[in-house]
Amino acid sequence: MKGGADILKHSKQRDMIKAFLMTRKDHPTADTVYMNVRQLNPNISLGTVYRNLTLLADIGEIQRLRLGDGVDHFDADISPHYHFICSKCGSVIDLEMEELTGIIDNAAARFKGHIDGHMTYFYGTCVDCIEE
Repeated sequence: MKGGADILKHSKQRDMIKAFLMTRKDHPTADTVYMNVRQLNPNISLGTVYRNLTLLADIGEIQRLRLGDGVDHFDADISPHYHFICSKCGSVIDLEMEELTGIIDNAAARFKGHIDGHMTYFYGTCVDCIEE
């Protein structure tokens, strides 16, 4: 559905959700987005937030991160980048590093289909948890 963004009807709620995500680096869940956007628009429903997050992710305007904790996290930064997940506190942190350019070529050499991209997560203990 990428490319469908230009035919979408304008939505103030969608704009508010995306604007909120753009202020965050902590990769919030839909519940966190809802609790914060609701302060600006008390009439917004949790269902509206979920639907708009799903739509924004489906059209490529945000990233949906599935980290294995059973809850989707969302990121307004759609540039290719990697994430670190703390195994102790669960925080999700952007990793500042060069793109692993050879990983797709390496996978494609062992796969008969076509690979469009990849998601790579790094796990360990964040500096805050180490310092505790």
